[in-house]
Amino acid sequence: VQLQASGGGLVQTGASLRPSCSASARTYNTRAMAWFRQAPGKEREFVAALWLGGGNPRYTDSVRGRFTLSRDRASNTMYLQMNNLNPEDTAVYYCAAGRTIILSQITNQNAYNDWGQGTLVTVSS
Repeated sequence: VQLQASGGGLVQTGASLRPSCSASARTYNTRAMAWFRQAPGKEREFVAALWLGGGNPRYTDSVRGRFTLSRDRASNTMYLQMNNLNPEDTAVYYCAAGRTIILSQITNQNAYNDWGQGTLVTVSS
């Protein structure tokens, strides 16, 4: 599965963005989809994930209540609605898809098979 992330940008503190991640092929064999981010000078970290077999999205603590992950099956597109952004959210955001992943590894970036190229989100203070 090829993934294409877009929708990043430069915004001020408190603003919203809605990056999207489109898949080039059917995702019938995809078990989970997720967003990760990498801030300047830091390791890539988990942001949010969805187990396609059912259940609610999972979020890292720092974004819970502000970010919402959703997926449009018909268009094979995943979204990350990001509200009340702050400078600590500045990062390159990557989407990922897991075909061989198991549920207990849903927050582990090493468990994902396919990655998008990333979209840059910059939040100014």
